[in-house]
Amino acid sequence: MASTYAATRLFLCLLAFVVGLAAVPASAWAQGNGTRATDLPLPRFVSLKSDRVNVRIGPSREHKIAWTFVQSGLPVEIIQEFENWRQIRDWEGKTGWVFHSLLSGRRTALITPWEKSNLTPLRARSRSDANIVAELEPFVLTSITECAGGWCRVNGDNYDGWLDQTRLFGVYPDETLED
Repeated sequence: MASTYAATRLFLCLLAFVVGLAAVPASAWAQGNGTRATDLPLPRFVSLKSDRVNVRIGPSREHKIAWTFVQSGLPVEIIQEFENWRQIRDWEGKTGWVFHSLLSGRRTALITPWEKSNLTPLRARSRSDANIVAELEPFVLTSITECAGGWCRVNGDNYDGWLDQTRLFGVYPDETLED
């Protein structure tokens, strides 16, 4: 009877330990066991390098694909690292894991993806009273060349100018980027 009690108690202790390990978030593992692959800051924005990027539910090819991006250049935010995998967050707040070689350090942004129809004025200079050179719709994908003082210089096929930094997903408020 005593040996059955001891075995049951040992089993329950081991089970509690395993359940406790499973409850540890990936962030604790990535930071706590030295598996961070880079010394780059977290979080940080990057862009998708390929027209087809599978986002997985965990950091390995054995994990199921949660969804697939089908446009290169889209900005995503890296929120964690685990070996060669990066946990990313998109503009909608969805998270998943992407293999590092599918990401680029090139900075891009989506213009007001949280809005349905409001146009964003593109200005000739980094001032709210500067001439408007174009008005850009939500979800326009743009390249960022620099940001300073709450403004970002952006460009695309038919435009080049300055946008209010708060109108972009792909750059942090008051983040400074140099050309």
